[in-house]
This record gives sequence, C-alpha cells and structure tokens, in this order.
Amino acid sequence: MLRLSRPKLGRLRLSLSKGLHHKAVMALRREDVNAWERRAPLAPRHVKGITNLGYKVLIQPSNRRAIHDKEYVKAGGILQEDISEACLILGVKRPPEEKLMSKKTYAFFSHTIKAQEANMGLLDEILKQEIRLIDYEKMVDHRGIRVVAFGQWAGVAGMLNILHGMGLRLLALGHHTPFMHIGMAHNYRNSSQAVQAVRDAGYEISLGLMPKSIGPLTFVFTGTGNVSKVNFNCFLFCKGPLKHNLRLCVRQSSSRIGFMYLFIYLLIYWSFSTPDLSHVCELVAICDISADTGGSIEFMTECTTIEHPFCMYDADQHIIHDSVEGSGILMCSIDNLPAQLPIESTEYFGDMLYPFVEEMILSDATQPLESQNFSPVVRDAVITSNGTLAKKYKYIQTLRESRERVQSLSMGTKKKVLVLGSGYVSEPVLEYLSRDDNIEITVGSDMKNQIEQLGKKYGINPVSLDVGKQEEKLGSLVATQDLVISLLPYVLHPLVAKACIASKVNMITASYITPALKELEKSVEDAGITVIGELGLDPGLDHMLAMETIDKAKEVGATIESYTSYCGGLPAPEHSNNPLRYKFSWSPVGVLMNIMQPATYLLNGKVVNVVGGVSFLDSVTPMDYFPGLNLEGYPNRDSTKYAEIYGISSAHTLLRGTLRYKGYAKALNGFVKLGLINRDAFPALRPEASPLTWKELLCDLVGILPSSKSDVLKEAVFKKLGGDSAQLEAAEWLGLLGDEQVPRAESLVDALSKHLAAKLSYGPGEKDMIVMRDNFGIRHPSGHLENKTIDLVVYGDVNGFSAMAKTVGLPTAMAAKMLLDGEIQAKGLMGPFSKEIYGPILERIKAEGIMYTTQSTIKP
Repeated sequence: MLRLSRPKLGRLRLSLSKGLHHKAVMALRREDVNAWERRAPLAPRHVKGITNLGYKVLIQPSNRRAIHDKEYVKAGGILQEDISEACLILGVKRPPEEKLMSKKTYAFFSHTIKAQEANMGLLDEILKQEIRLIDYEKMVDHRGIRVVAFGQWAGVAGMLNILHGMGLRLLALGHHTPFMHIGMAHNYRNSSQAVQAVRDAGYEISLGLMPKSIGPLTFVFTGTGNVSKVNFNCFLFCKGPLKHNLRLCVRQSSSRIGFMYLFIYLLIYWSFSTPDLSHVCELVAICDISADTGGSIEFMTECTTIEHPFCMYDADQHIIHDSVEGSGILMCSIDNLPAQLPIESTEYFGDMLYPFVEEMILSDATQPLESQNFSPVVRDAVITSNGTLAKKYKYIQTLRESRERVQSLSMGTKKKVLVLGSGYVSEPVLEYLSRDDNIEITVGSDMKNQIEQLGKKYGINPVSLDVGKQEEKLGSLVATQDLVISLLPYVLHPLVAKACIASKVNMITASYITPALKELEKSVEDAGITVIGELGLDPGLDHMLAMETIDKAKEVGATIESYTSYCGGLPAPEHSNNPLRYKFSWSPVGVLMNIMQPATYLLNGKVVNVVGGVSFLDSVTPMDYFPGLNLEGYPNRDSTKYAEIYGISSAHTLLRGTLRYKGYAKALNGFVKLGLINRDAFPALRPEASPLTWKELLCDLVGILPSSKSDVLKEAVFKKLGGDSAQLEAAEWLGLLGDEQVPRAESLVDALSKHLAAKLSYGPGEKDMIVMRDNFGIRHPSGHLENKTIDLVVYGDVNGFSAMAKTVGLPTAMAAKMLLDGEIQAKGLMGPFSKEIYGPILERIKAEGIMYTTQSTIKP
C-alpha cells in the first residue's frame, strides 16, 4: 500500500446547544469551474458528523462530482438545487460571479491573495455583495503552516503523470520501457490501483527489462515537505535495481545540476533563495508539482492541463511545442492535480477541514467580523467581510494599484533614471532596476572603466561625468531624467539636489540628510519634487525597523521608554585577522574621521556628550549580545534628535551607535595619539614634495630625527602611545614604522586612509557581514514593559555583492522603483519615516534574502 498520512476525524471545535437545531444551514455547492473538477470540500462521513450535531446540510446536485449524490443523502444531506437558505457555502474552486449570493459566508480557494489579475473581477463582486470569504489557502497554524490542503494527493497524481510521460518521451527517443504501462492518474479508480501499476513497472525493471541503450536514469526530488516524501515513497515502488544508482541532490541556491537522462520532480515554490534549475543540461523531463510559472524553472511560463498534460521546451530555439517527439525537455505542470484522484482527495481534505466547520457554520456575514467567535485559524483566513478587505489583506488593493501603474507605464515611454556614482554600492542598485525593461538607466561617473563595464553588464548608458567639476553637464543630464539616484560622497548631494530642483526632477540618496541638504528643503517643496535621503543601511534600514516598531506600539496605545540601535559593517569573523579586526571596501576616510566627531545621546533621562579624538575610547563599551562575535560599540552623531524625528519624546534613553570587533577602537585610538587622524593640510605629502617613508613621517610626529634607528623610533612611538603595547603592535603590523613610502595626499588622514585601503582591503573570496541590533523598551497600557529586540545579520556573497552593498543598495533601489511607479506620492525632503515608504521596503528586502528577526520579553 502507498502509505499516505490521513488525519483522524476530530470533533468539531464548538459545542452545539440544543436551541440551534436546524437553525444554522450550510451547503456544498456544485463545482462548475472546469470539466475535471470532481472534488468536494467534504465527504459523506463529514456531512454525517455535521448533521448528527443538528445542523442542516444542503447538497447541490452534481452529475460530475466523483462521490455520488446518494451517498451524501444517506449521510443526512438534503439534495436540492436552491441553496440560498444556507449561511455558509463550501466549495473547492471559485464559483461563477453571477452565481454569488449576497451577505453569505463562502469558503473556497479564491486565488486572490496575490492580487491575481484573473480573479480580481471575482473579488470585486464579492466585495460588492458583502460576502465573507474564507480562503482555505490562508488557514494556517501558529507556525504559518497550512492546516487545510490537498497537497499530498497533488504529489501522488503528479508522480503518476510524469512516469506516464516519461514512457511516452523515452519511446519517442527510441526506447520502450515499463513506464509505458503506467497511466495518467485519473485512469485509476483509486490510489491502490495506481500503486499496483507502479509496482508492476518496478517488477519489470527488476527483471532487467529496461533498455541498456538508455543507461542509468537519474531522478531529482526537490523540497523536503510532505508532498516530496509522498513522491519519493511512490517512486520507490519502481526503482528495482536502480537503487544503487539513485542520486539525491542536496539543493543549494548556488548549485547547478546536470546529468545524463535526468528527471526532475519540482515540489517547491520558488523564492530568491531557491535554486535556479533552468540551467540543467541533458534533461529528459520535469514535473513541476507547484505549477509555479516563472519560478525555479524559468522557461515554464504556462501550466499544462489534464486534457493536454505535456509540452516540450526546445532550449535551442527557445520555443514550446505540444508533441513529445523532436528536440526538447518534457514538461508536466498541471495546476489541479488532486482533481485526478477526486475521492481520496475529498476525504483527505475534508478530514482537515472538518474540525473548523462548526465555527464557520455559525458565521453571520451581516455582522461585523470582530463580533464573530472565530479561532485564529479561521479568523486569519477571512479575506473579505462586510464589503471590505479584512485588515490583514488590505495589501491586495495596494498590489492591484501597483500593477495597474506598472501596466500603464509599460504602455508609455520608458522611465529614465540617472545613477550618479559607480562604486560598490551602485551595482546592486543597477541590477535591481535593470530587471524592469521599462526603465532606461544612465550611470554617470568619472571612473571610465567602471561605468563601461557596468554598461556592458546591465545594458545601461555610461556617461563620463565629474559632478564636482562639470556642473553644467550635470544640469543638462539631470534635465532629461525622471529620477536621479546619488551614490556620491555626501558632500556632493547638495550640488546634485540643486540640479534636480532646477529641472523639477525627483532625487534619492542613501546618505544622511546633512544640514547643507536640509537648507534646500524649501526649494524642494517649491519645485514640487520628492527628495528622499537616508535609504541605505545606517541610515536607512535602521530607521525603517525603528519606525515599524514605534508605529505598531502607538497603534495599541503603548509608549516607547527606551531605544538603542547599534549597527556595524564588519569582515566575516574568519577574515578579521588583523589588528583593527576590520577591512575596508571603500575609502576609509569617513570611518577614521568618525571617531574624531563628538556624539550626544540620552541615557536614563540625562544627556551625555562624548568628545571625539583621544577621549573617544572612554565611550566604547563591550556588547553582551552575539557573544561569539566579541563585539564592542560606541555612540555616533546626535542621537537625541530622534526623539522628535521618531515621535518618541517619552523615551528616557536614546542611543544610536557603531559596532566593531573588540580591539578596533583601541587600535584606532593609537592613530589618534600619533596625530595621524588629522585633516589639516600636510605639505610634505603633496605631489611636488620629496618622497617620504612611514618611518620618516613617524619620526617627525614623535619629535626625533628622521635618521633615528628603528629601535629608537619604536621606543619613542611606545612612549607617545602611553606605553600601550597593543597599539604599538598594530602600528608595526600595518608597516607604519617601516620604509614603505607614504601615499601622496593632502593630509595625514588621507595618506593613512590610502595606506589602510591597500593593507586592509577584501581579498578574493573574502566576505563581509553587517550586524544590527535594535532594542526597545515599550510600556503597554496595562503597565507591562516589553523588551523587544530586532536583529539583522547579513553576510556578503563570495565573489558577489557584499553585505554592505546589498543592504545599502537594495533599499535605495526599491525606494527608487516605488517613486517611479507612483507608490510614493509625498512631496518634499524626507527620510524613510512614513509607512508609505518603509512598509513595502521591509517586505521586499525579504525576497532579496535580507532577513531580520524579532524577539520580545514581557516584564510586569
């Protein structure tokens, strides 16, 4: 026997009072969506259980339903065409719009939760008729796992279908195989007959009746869920002597698979972390149980049907044809597989639905949803009620509007975007925006080789431009654009903003909104444009995560008592083996100067001022989270201003800081003591001056003769460092006491920056990571204090985008796309502090693999 799990028929969840006898009525509607839909949501034994409790069950007659009407009548159902008496109407698939009855509760698979265009007319009619819609697909437990589904039988049917298809395809290739005797799933009365056919094929294989001309066959099963297990168990009946040749592939998102005579059974929906299987060579057949068009199999653009179950994809010609002969890969992607085994599918589905039926029967669609005594499983599956989308599904309307805007754009001219800067952050921005064929991208930079390479890679227009020196060219270029994205150093943003204001072009940047940019706020408003800053990581995602938490707290009447946020871009632990425990992927100047800046924060109601420079080390504290990373942190900039920006004046603690590995701050403090972190002009390092070694420079800084011996210099530096041997070792390791020439620069910090960029850059195959920890103290109206933490940890990709590039570039690109598509309507100068901006971005970064976790503890 094929071992399939079958839930025990449980008790209904609510107790029935005698006074409700025959007062609540439910109905099973006739399925009329297509000729093959022979399932029902409940089997006769489920109907019997419901009628025994005193409820009235109407059965709409159907000559197509696999379980005969008389079986339902025997179980206590009442056979009649008119089901208008019912308050709850159950079906499997969507009913025709013209057959909907107003102010009823319906339950079926609506296929509306992704704003599927084909079903938006149905959704509109449901809203118009004030129907309460319960979607089986959204009936999930506390872990988000579906509790009502046909999935198991989709796996069985799909397995039978593709084994049959393999027989046809191999025959077309000149090989008769035992698979020819396995039929399509609907040819069997039940699964037992189907399993016997598979066993028979396996027996023939064990007798050696597979043609030797084929060679070994390789089968790949993707996914690890119940459907995958059912498919694999079914397959075991026909493996015969192939058991030693069977190869099970462990999937990784970076893997590409290729074998001779390969068959893939796809049992997973695609996401960005799912392996792309469309690059497989020598494939014979693919069965996509998920029927996920454009998913893991990119060339699977349409589902097949039970009437026409197979098609062939010719990779050479990039065409799809119906014949199983000729060149190509056999495809089977039927989207209603359980309908091929309708009786067992009905019983299986009904077993899972049955425990929730009584509370659904008692649903009164004329009353507010909030007044209904639903369990979380049912309540969270209510898509519409009382003429509106349920709160959890309001996003459907947003998705519809977004799609309509995109469609409108696609019918017109392309949107033009100018990206200024070609550094490492720019590439994720370009990659993301280039996915949309309706966006024409121009990248402007003075790095000619970089922009030419980017132009070839992403099909964009490279333009040589030095923003600081070619203002007229910048203005002319901006005037032709719909949006400008500035990824330049922050000091150039005001210059770019002025050009955007003059041409009334929207602008986006990942950097801080500086005082110089803030001065242009009135001009931005007068121009009627949108300028959004602070869209990267820090600032950027830190703001968005904070505002999401703060807004949710305010919705329930809670107040924020404390907020701390630490963030850092770091090398992956295995690549942190240097005195700074740090590496640079761009100019270190900003990082070095950061420790020279003052910082202000609020701690337990008191304002704390930190003086940068030598005393910077006093503000560094060890972090007690992620202990394996051995982190330290220090405050940066003015944290107190966020009381107003975030709207949390109630907070007694406000601190935003930087994370580093322990030892970083002490090493940098040594540079401060030596006078190396200094932006004053240093003529001895200019191009016209004589070459200078680091040893000679250090001799000058510690006040000894340039000709001094190394041990004398070492002793003088040790004394200058206050006898700190760790700081001395860091200086030696970095070659600051040696004979290497100091880079030409305008200042000491610029020279040190160039030196560190060369010494501490990422090597081939080395990864970075970003770590963010937000901590909130939230006081609830009940008086309880919630301590909520948000953790964001992202690793870079080997030979791909760095973690910093992804977490800065992708949110910036997403905001740009939203602005182009009209999702952001606000005008003026702003950060990502409104739900209109942060909400969609926090959802969309998940699809790009940028995941964050939250945890809360409650104190009385």
